[in-house]
Amino acid sequence: MDANHDLSHALGELALDLRWTWSHEADSLWERVDAEAWRRTQNPWTILQDISADRLQALSADRSFVSELERLTRARQDYLETPGWFASAHGAIALSGIAYFSMEFGLGEALPLYAGGLGILAGDFLKTASDLGLPVIGIGLLYREGYFRQIIDASGTQQEAYPFNDPGSMPIRPAKGPDGAWLHIRPICPGALSSCASGRRWSGASRSIFWTPTIRSTARLIGASRASSTRPGPKSACSRRSSSAWGVGGWSRCSPPKLKSAT
Repeated sequence: MDANHDLSHALGELALDLRWTWSHEADSLWERVDAEAWRRTQNPWTILQDISADRLQALSADRSFVSELERLTRARQDYLETPGWFASAHGAIALSGIAYFSMEFGLGEALPLYAGGLGILAGDFLKTASDLGLPVIGIGLLYREGYFRQIIDASGTQQEAYPFNDPGSMPIRPAKGPDGAWLHIRPICPGALSSCASGRRWSGASRSIFWTPTIRSTARLIGASRASSTRPGPKSACSRRSSSAWGVGGWSRCSPPKLKSAT
């Protein structure tokens, strides 16, 4: 396997772990990859999307850069493998998993699935759970066009913009089941046509799973989150169950999902 591929894979593992949103140990490394892009975006995943093969080749030949990358990779692995406060205080088998349902998780600007303060708070819960070693799994929605951005025009009038969220440009991977296929979830909801493809991401030691509702049985990761997921007609029962499934907010004890890493 060539050096460029190895380097790209190692950088990708760091970029996909959103721990960089609250731990800035690797900031200088990303600045070395592309100083101008880092100054503009502060987003490792965006930097990797635009890096050229020539630049990867140059970084592969830079021994000090490779050494620092290896150190950060080891530090991340140590962080994931070291028992946190929860396991030390209560034992690893005290609680196998906690599902945290929320309509928004403000983990960082690289994953724009939040509107404001409550989303940031939900994201902070996951970050703290990671540092404490709590077995929390965040569950929310992967919005294609989620929360709008406010723009004030020259006349002082508010204009709303709905940026398109392309999962391919966000630090997230498709969730896969034990058979290696993309994980699809079909909500138990009378009259529903929808199924859900799932994407997952890591925030330090915490996991997040984002469902994308679609109106086709062959669901894709890029779903139509603003489209109707029910047949025309009475839908009050479905709406109530959807509120529970999609997680208006709350915690629930659960078993860890059996997922296979995407390659």
